[in-house]
Amino acid sequence: MTTLRNRVQLIGNLGNDPEIINLESGKKLAKLKLATNENYTNDKGEKVTDTQWHNIVAWGKSAELAEKYLTKGKELAIEGKLTHRTYEDKNGEKRYFTEVVANELLMM
Repeated sequence: MTTLRNRVQLIGNLGNDPEIINLESGKKLAKLKLATNENYTNDKGEKVTDTQWHNIVAWGKSAELAEKYLTKGKELAIEGKLTHRTYEDKNGEKRYFTEVVANELLMM
């Protein structure tokens, strides 16, 4: 059961081209915005699409693949873990950020 802890799987479409960052250590980081859609019918019988946006980060080989093959609009399946972090903005206010650290990317 320990392999099921903190495991996230999403299928969606990229909202923009990957943002690639080359770190001084030689590591590569890719930042992605993934949109997932849920369709349902509301109380009035109208079809509604609810879109959720997810922040995704990929490191190493996954980042290299993202840089080479992924573009805005592509459908993508990811698997990874959910992480939360905090930081202070320019005004000294505490901000909270949630993202998925991808360990697998699959182009659909």
